[in-house]
Amino acid sequence: MAVIASLAKQSHKEKTLYIVAPRGWCAGVERAIGIVDVALEHYPAPIYVRREIVHNKTVVDSYKKRGVIFIDELDQAPEASTVIFSAHGIAPGVALEAKARKLKVIDATCPLVTKVHLEVQRFVKQGYTVLYIGHRNHEEAVGVFGEAPNKIRVIETEEEARNFNSPDGKLVVLTQTTLSVDDTQKIVDILKKRFPELVWPSKDDICYATQNRQNAIKTLIKNYSIDFLYVIGSKNSSNSNRLCEVAEDLGVKARLIDNTSDIVAQDWQNASNLGLTAGASAPESLVQEVAGYFKERGYKTEEVIFQKEDVNFALPQELLELTAAK
Repeated sequence: MAVIASLAKQSHKEKTLYIVAPRGWCAGVERAIGIVDVALEHYPAPIYVRREIVHNKTVVDSYKKRGVIFIDELDQAPEASTVIFSAHGIAPGVALEAKARKLKVIDATCPLVTKVHLEVQRFVKQGYTVLYIGHRNHEEAVGVFGEAPNKIRVIETEEEARNFNSPDGKLVVLTQTTLSVDDTQKIVDILKKRFPELVWPSKDDICYATQNRQNAIKTLIKNYSIDFLYVIGSKNSSNSNRLCEVAEDLGVKARLIDNTSDIVAQDWQNASNLGLTAGASAPESLVQEVAGYFKERGYKTEEVIFQKEDVNFALPQELLELTAAK
């Protein structure tokens, strides 16, 4: 049964699993998944995907079973084959390499990641040095950095923000889309204090879905007596890891799980109330699998809706035309 979250603390004597909404796939992930599905239907096999299409083991494994070949670099795909770029974006050099090797490219980059790439291009042309808050080795950050390696400085922690030696000239802050809102703000505050003329784009770079899922966890913990939180997501999913951190920063222990096989009995055996959410790359089927696991163990399940989402991103035009023709 779905209920709108109240602002009052809730107390339940029975064991309850609160399933949070919003959760799970964001618009960018749904678009990337749709791109692979259409490509599988309309293009000759095999279909290659550079890196993981989204950071979720279940999703990736399901496509492997359907014949998709995941590659680390483009030279692993034969010339003239079909290659899909993942939702995390690419550096410009990757696109040039694809063109040189005559690959049929379908770009599944999330439009919100593309927005950051375009911001980098615009600000660099205006003479800015970009202070990019993000995780250096994350694929999204690697792609953005490739836009202008000589004009981007990656800042990952508060300590780096305090010790960063700024080059002369104009500075602008951009961010990875999947960060913790609170942690990012702490870094921004340090940078603003050190560099009062720092420019911030008119719109926040952190993805709407990342913000909404973090806000939902905060509201759940504020208004319900949660003993433990499970977050469905893979270890390499940045936004899923941030959900665990948000809960733990508020004093609630959390565990990141790919599926029910990762559930640890010690986490919940003495817990009356549990929370459950899913990162932006995790399918709803996994949420229902985990909910079923706890139903079998005597937990009542209750969906708690904090916010509705209605964001959608269209497929690339060439794929829309293929689906329309069918």
